[in-house]
Amino acid sequence: MIRACIFDLDGVIVDTAHYHFLAWQRLAQELGVPFSEEDNERLKGVSRMRSLEIILELGNLTLDMATKEELATKKNGWFVDYVNAIRPEEIFPGVKELIHQIKSRGLKVGLASSSKNAQRVIDLLQIESLFDAVVDGTMITHSKPHPEIFLLAAERLGLKPIECVVFEDAEAGVEAALAAGMRCVGVGSPEQLGNAHHIIPRTGQYTLEKLTQLEHLKP
Repeated sequence: MIRACIFDLDGVIVDTAHYHFLAWQRLAQELGVPFSEEDNERLKGVSRMRSLEIILELGNLTLDMATKEELATKKNGWFVDYVNAIRPEEIFPGVKELIHQIKSRGLKVGLASSSKNAQRVIDLLQIESLFDAVVDGTMITHSKPHPEIFLLAAERLGLKPIECVVFEDAEAGVEAALAAGMRCVGVGSPEQLGNAHHIIPRTGQYTLEKLTQLEHLKP
């Protein structure tokens, strides 16, 4: 029986993913590495340091750890500058309504984001009260596709993994949810998220009827 829904943040609730892209693109340009939106797809759902390593791989660059940490910090500073302008009205249409419907059924709602800036974004969007548990990148050791973040979210919700459904927009996130033994709703394209149990173009389009159908599918 499904007893909780766990939402990713970037690309599922709000488009902070665009701000990440702008910051990574800015850093890539500084390094002389071509970086497109298609390249950016590889960064979704993975850690900040792994994202930097992917960019370095694109440019065939090798740097020492101290330099990489300096660059990752620089990128994060740019991202924070961009994201500080975010407003509550930037939440995707229908998302708050969906969460309220889920809670009205007596289900719990969690948030699990690999971003270390997730709490800042939640505060700016004024949505912390929507969640019974929040897990972000500061609380985990392993990034997606490792299931740690979702297992921790289930633990903080006081539930078993099999009782949880994850809403994810990244391939790494879908893999993490499935590895955690959870059902998964993919938000995006079937080509990218084909392993998810359900796939929808936008989070706000999901319905509680579809959620009921998930209970009959194996994680």
